[in-house]
Amino acid sequence: MEKFENIIFDLGGVILDVDYNLTRAAFEKLGVSNFDQMYSQANANKLFQKLETGEIDEEEFYKELNVCTGLHLSTAEIKKAWNAMLLSFREGSLQFLEEIRSKYKVYLLSNTNLIHWNAFQESFHSKKRAKPFEEYFDKAFYSFKMGLRKPDEEIFHAVLKELQIDPKKTVFIDDSVQNIEAAKKAGLQTILLTPDLKIEDLNL
Repeated sequence: MEKFENIIFDLGGVILDVDYNLTRAAFEKLGVSNFDQMYSQANANKLFQKLETGEIDEEEFYKELNVCTGLHLSTAEIKKAWNAMLLSFREGSLQFLEEIRSKYKVYLLSNTNLIHWNAFQESFHSKKRAKPFEEYFDKAFYSFKMGLRKPDEEIFHAVLKELQIDPKKTVFIDDSVQNIEAAKKAGLQTILLTPDLKIEDLNL
């Protein structure tokens, strides 16, 4: 790996533990038999893409999900099932972010939506914290605020342009292969974080 000055981290599966199977199981229990075809780590259908790019709001999502499933689920049922995948923050990884900021510019780039954003903010602040989550980074980028999502190559170009940083001097760390491949196409150095690793295990 070439020398680098900037690191862009993904959130889910990198700093925040997630389990997509918990959300799939929760929706299946509610009667959504094909949820893994609608949303998974590797893919999202049009409805979930619209949610993650902020094209639709929370209430529109709940309505459209009921339309496409033919069910009549309550807002509370959908929200609980959708948030089921969100587990706990990796405290060691948060500490590691603090330690490396003296060496690198540190950024976040996450595919997320307002429902999940509110949920993980609540989870983060369930423990006493010295500062807000976003202050662990020089800047945090969220798909629902940008109107773009990974693995679209365009989202990487948008981040690089806004930050005015050199992709060749920037490392992107993510746990999804398709996002890593898109980042490579955008010219970034990359690290695929496998399930057996945490960011504090990397030689950064």
